Amino acid sequence: MIYEHILYALDRGVVRLTLNRPERLNCFNDAMHAEVRDALARVRAESNVRVLLLTGAGRGFCAGQDLSDRAVTPGASQVDLGASIERNYRPLILALRNLPLPVVCAVNGVAAGAGANLALACDLVVATRSASFIQAFCKIGLVPDSGGTYFLPRLVGSARAMGLALLGDKLSAEQAVQWGLIWKCFDDAAFAAEVDALTSALAAAPTRGLAAIKRALQASEGSTLDAQLALERDLQRELGYSEDYREGVAAFLGKRPPQFSGR
Repeated sequence: MIYEHILYALDRGVVRLTLNRPERLNCFNDAMHAEVRDALARVRAESNVRVLLLTGAGRGFCAGQDLSDRAVTPGASQVDLGASIERNYRPLILALRNLPLPVVCAVNGVAAGAGANLALACDLVVATRSASFIQAFCKIGLVPDSGGTYFLPRLVGSARAMGLALLGDKLSAEQAVQWGLIWKCFDDAAFAAEVDALTSALAAAPTRGLAAIKRALQASEGSTLDAQLALERDLQRELGYSEDYREGVAAFLGKRPPQFSGR
């Protein structure tokens, strides 16, 4: 399928999904939402996909919602923002969280509003040193959506989450790393190579095991210790029957690098 607002490429097990409206800082409109939904369905359907990389074209990652699609003009009917979330952002965030493979977000510039929280929905977030994260919702009388009110306090604690949400201050990539909001930041010149190394390593890893790690850590956010121990038991039982587990043990005993198949 040919897309107008995104780029989709599969290479050596890594799907690179690029938001591609650089003239609008990759803001979402309804058309781009539809294309991203289709792309994520393709990722689920492709048996040879081991990693999803989400990034943006141009000088920024994503500045959130294209407000020209949501503007209220004098005399016009009011805009139902809840309908937009239900139709677009809620399924987008859930789709990313539920993919049975690692999702890496490469933030190459500003990530604002829903764009910031789209990044936080991914499993590993890396950024250029010049990147920034902005919870811009308070500037237009809204609450952080796209999972912002869920991810922020869990990642940085309630005090910092409240400050970010109420003030809408720009948070640098380096500060985001220090606060535990994202995984790492890299010098801009080295960013592409670092992202390639990270996705290549994940693509060579045991995909089913990584998917189970993702599932278990997400479940722990609302789980009791007893329930989490039971989930670990069930996941270990399932993974113990996998080809990758057998290969991992054989490689360890044979003192050789493993060759995981993702099965």
